[in-house]
Amino acid sequence: MVFLQTALPYVQIVLSVLLIGAIVLQRTGASLGGAFGADNFSSGFHTRRGLERTLFYATIVIAILFVLSAVFNLLVS
Repeated sequence: MVFLQTALPYVQIVLSVLLIGAIVLQRTGASLGGAFGADNFSSGFHTRRGLERTLFYATIVIAILFVLSAVFNLLVS
């Protein structure tokens, strides 16, 4: 149990860096004008294919693992 308490923060750091990297690498269709209410309807109708879809699903998996590790860290401490 002591090993988990010492290793879990490092696991969370690695997962958080991976999550940030996966989010930054994703192609965003929204431009800066879309954030302020400009018409940008074409960005909503984009189909993910290949590596983009894999990166999208990997981001979801990493986020779920990060949340589970945070809850587990809360329960262990």
